[in-house]
Amino acid sequence: MKSLIKIGVVFGAALLMTSCFNKSQPNYQYFPNMYESVGYEAYQEVNGVPYGGFAEYNMEAQIPAEGSVKRGWLPYEYDNTNEGYEAAKAELINPLPATEENLMAGKELYGIYCAICHGTKGDGNGTLAKREKFLGIPKYNDPARAITEGSIYHVIMYGKNNMGSHASQINTKERWQVTQYVLKLKAELK
Repeated sequence: MKSLIKIGVVFGAALLMTSCFNKSQPNYQYFPNMYESVGYEAYQEVNGVPYGGFAEYNMEAQIPAEGSVKRGWLPYEYDNTNEGYEAAKAELINPLPATEENLMAGKELYGIYCAICHGTKGDGNGTLAKREKFLGIPKYNDPARAITEGSIYHVIMYGKNNMGSHASQINTKERWQVTQYVLKLKAELK
């Protein structure tokens, strides 16, 4: 008889616990913020005052620390102007050592990004120049241009005339490798 009462109590408790069960969502959540996150607004303002977050000034999104830079990015101190070009041409020096490895990497990148216009020899007779898509691509040894490490890097960074910027396609080190290879082509041109 006592065991029958115990079985009845257990069965009744189980029936009571499962009677309110909803299959679409759990009934009991331990730390509900782990399941349903609180949606903070990044730049929400109320009456001109930032509001809604938990950090400084109640703002969720914070301003980067002063003087910080993005990982893998170095600031380029020359402006995209003729004065910036001339300053880079006169002052900027390649920090990479002139090694065979850097030249080979520069040659590969040059073949991908530059040879289509400038030609494999740097003579301005690339595929697009031969098809007359772009006209007037000068040779690297053109005396009127007098290119330097700094001017090559600056043009890769910002572009010049019909040539657009390649800064989004190749990083800083790769730009310097291409610069080394372009100077090698310039020296080989007759």
